[in-house]
Amino acid sequence: MTTRPRRPDAQQHRLKRLRQDSHAAAQDLPKVTRNAVVDCGWGRLIFAHTFESNALLAETLRAEGPDRRDIAFYVPEPQVALAAAPQELFLDPSVTYRLDLSTYRPARRRRQAFSVRRLTTRADAEAVNLIYAERNMVPVAPEFFWGNRDARTLTVLVAEDAETGAILGSVMGVDHARAFNDPNRGASLWCLAVSPKAPHAGIGESLVRRLAEHFQARGAAHMDLSVLHDNEQAIALYKKLGFRRVPVYALKRKNRINERLFTGETGDEGLNPYAGIIVNEARRRGIGVEIFDAGAGLFRLSYGGRSVRCREALSEFTSAVALSICDDKKLTHRIVKAAGVTVPEQVDAGDEGAWSDFLERHGSVVVKPARGEQGHGVAVGLTSVEEISDAVERARQVSDDVVMEQYFPGEDLRLVVIDFRVVAAALRRPARVVGDGVTKVRDLIKAQSRRRAAATGGESRIPMDAETERCLSLAGLTMDDIPEKGREVVVRKTANLHTGGTIEDVTGETHPRLIEAAIRAARAIDIPVTGIDLIVKSPREPDYVFIEANERPGLANHEPQPTAERFIDLLFPLSIPAAARETGWRLQE
Repeated sequence: MTTRPRRPDAQQHRLKRLRQDSHAAAQDLPKVTRNAVVDCGWGRLIFAHTFESNALLAETLRAEGPDRRDIAFYVPEPQVALAAAPQELFLDPSVTYRLDLSTYRPARRRRQAFSVRRLTTRADAEAVNLIYAERNMVPVAPEFFWGNRDARTLTVLVAEDAETGAILGSVMGVDHARAFNDPNRGASLWCLAVSPKAPHAGIGESLVRRLAEHFQARGAAHMDLSVLHDNEQAIALYKKLGFRRVPVYALKRKNRINERLFTGETGDEGLNPYAGIIVNEARRRGIGVEIFDAGAGLFRLSYGGRSVRCREALSEFTSAVALSICDDKKLTHRIVKAAGVTVPEQVDAGDEGAWSDFLERHGSVVVKPARGEQGHGVAVGLTSVEEISDAVERARQVSDDVVMEQYFPGEDLRLVVIDFRVVAAALRRPARVVGDGVTKVRDLIKAQSRRRAAATGGESRIPMDAETERCLSLAGLTMDDIPEKGREVVVRKTANLHTGGTIEDVTGETHPRLIEAAIRAARAIDIPVTGIDLIVKSPREPDYVFIEANERPGLANHEPQPTAERFIDLLFPLSIPAAARETGWRLQE
């Protein structure tokens, strides 16, 4: 059963009447601001305990704006408030933790690799929004951040990399004394977000500590936060900092953003992020989903009489011929070269007699299995016959057929091509760690690997293998060495996400020639969905060499680009809203 939304004018009239009806009850409340609401950009923070009645609280939540995420916090009688609108509201499955600022003590040691400061520029605001997109959080208009940068009710802090100036994380704080004249002098923390590409440890902790110190200096008595009950990593951090759980409840409105919180488990919790992003988009459009094997990412989508089986982004629309071309790197090389795509020189690594001549001609080479994926068995930047021999042996553990290629220095650019259009372009950078002057390389890698795994649903980890040791050796280090503070150490040469690499969206700045090369390669293979990998000097320059084509590209981690949306558009064009479909067709004409 669904409830028909109220017209805005009728809703405002009802809100006014409820305020009038409950005015008498307000006489018994403490002298705080009545019906206090703070706009936080991503939605409204509604201080439920200041409301004159549960009916008015429910009506205020029902007035939530489109694509916003309002939160009613400190709800004194959640069961009564829910009864006022049971079809539209739900009890948030989060728990509340409180930090007593009278006993809190700042950290003794400050981080040197990054600093925490207030948001001060529009560029800061745009960078924070990118992190929100990476974390699937509700975006905030940069104008809101910029317009509220001097407001004292809201405080937004950012973590800035000391070397690059990049924004690595953010947190928002609300001063309750200024929000509703809180007699308890409280404050609260919201929207703690750290970029999954951040190379440093301790960013989240530093942001929380700095906000706590900010409110402590203002004379606040405590700082509260709300966290999902199963977010074990975050809860462990808060407990470490001295937060204690308190019996505080929150209500939210049932909307698309909150759907997974009030519908419960869907039975596909075993899906990896690459399958999950597609399934979620399909469900959002009302497309039927049947999961065969969550671990393998196998599912069927059904809509309007059409049924399509998929394994992540590999669907029945990809032919067996196209699949076989992508599976054989030597064959892919020949096919795209014939189509005019620039490729590196390549030879069969099985001919050991050719190694020396090939190495002498190019100076540095790449060895990789002719068949394989996720970067397994790939060695980059080899400069001696001994290194080639070791790399070939490791590659043969993945595939009997091994190839050797001319090495081109540069950056790894992944272009996702769907229906022969580039829908996302991203630089993929190799795994790296940053020294702090006290920690061994081994432990730095383990810590960074844990952060990458947490940020990617377990998909990205840094292997502790012979290739990692070789890369460290090139940097003059071993696993037990301690890099000096601030030194960046590349621990893998390949930029594959599965071996700890990071992804940076560059769709809007990619040179047209690179776009053209990716589309030409996809057409040569005749594959409707593919990930084309190029080595480039810069995404803004035209020079490139083709590396390979992936028949099952990961569509996750390309935020804010709508990769899953375009994939579903390809499979089920009639699921596109009519207005958008007509506009798109006119543009194509």
